[in-house]
Amino acid sequence: MRYINLSILIALICFSCKQGSEEAGSDTSNTQENVYDENSDTLKFPEEKHLRNVRQLTFGGDNAEAYWSFDDDLLVFQARNDAWGAACDQIYFMDPDNPPAEGTVPPLLSTGKGRTTCSYFMPGNQSIIYASTHLGDDACPPEPERRADGKYVWPIYEDFDIFTADLEGNILKQLTDDPGYDAEATLSPQGDKIVFTSLRTGDLELYTMDIDGSNVEQVTDGLGYDGGAFFSPDGTKLIFRASRPQTDEEIKEYKDLLAEGLVKPTDMELYVCNVDGSELKKITDLGNANWAPFFHPSGEKVIFASNHNSTRGFPFNLFMINMDGSGLEQITFDKTFDSFPMFSYDGKRLIFASNRNNGGTRSTNLFIADWVD
Repeated sequence: MRYINLSILIALICFSCKQGSEEAGSDTSNTQENVYDENSDTLKFPEEKHLRNVRQLTFGGDNAEAYWSFDDDLLVFQARNDAWGAACDQIYFMDPDNPPAEGTVPPLLSTGKGRTTCSYFMPGNQSIIYASTHLGDDACPPEPERRADGKYVWPIYEDFDIFTADLEGNILKQLTDDPGYDAEATLSPQGDKIVFTSLRTGDLELYTMDIDGSNVEQVTDGLGYDGGAFFSPDGTKLIFRASRPQTDEEIKEYKDLLAEGLVKPTDMELYVCNVDGSELKKITDLGNANWAPFFHPSGEKVIFASNHNSTRGFPFNLFMINMDGSGLEQITFDKTFDSFPMFSYDGKRLIFASNRNNGGTRSTNLFIADWVD
């Protein structure tokens, strides 16, 4: 799935940060009373020149994969938080300019049953798409036990299917019903196509479909995990993460894990292709885990999370790279974990998940920032 099980990952690499003060101002006009003061922007690191007016939106639990509505007024996200009664990931939404007060539970959009992942707004901003395991079992599916070989793995739950729901949490339609994993759905900015990851051929490949679930087309066919795909701003291309096992040993490991319903996400690079799968091109060759890519509003760059320059598995930070693989630039400078970036449709703001400012806990929270090119 696109969302790392952050509790397991954080436990493995001992994430910890210090919670700072919450700064709200988002008006960066040049009036005297609103002149930007970097010293008051306490939730950003000094090197983070592309971010301004960083604000924290959630406080506690594991919060990630926040994505904008088409009108940039709302955010839909997934969270696991025992204080909210969410023992595993469920889907919520909020107004980022008026987020729920600390300790307040935001509106729940998923059923509260099973486990969910990868929500996204549908055209019109009155409904969402997300994947859920609730048809298989009301309970949270079991998480993989720590392996004797020390490998960090993600579960690929076969009960995941893709649904649409309204903003009251009512399921409107089930879009997939093939046996096996169907999840990681996102929409084209044009609002006409959905891209998702499926195991229906026996390997984890990308597919597209119309927003009503019809006209399913296979996009990728290379052995390995293809996932976390997003459309370019003009809707003509896809950016995604992929593992590509090459040696006999790597291929055997991938297939053996997949037979157990698992994948190893620690060796992934970014690929781009046309929506029909043509002109497939690898754009990173950095090593370690490069994932959670999202197009810059220009369509000429990609922002993504990576630990490629880490020796202990962390930190993960956000980076930007040109579509030809040149011009790698570090965007965030956290000491632990930053990921899941998404630009607002107007290109003015960035939402991301981070372990910064969590008071020494393992909480992963959502942060919003004004974007400075």
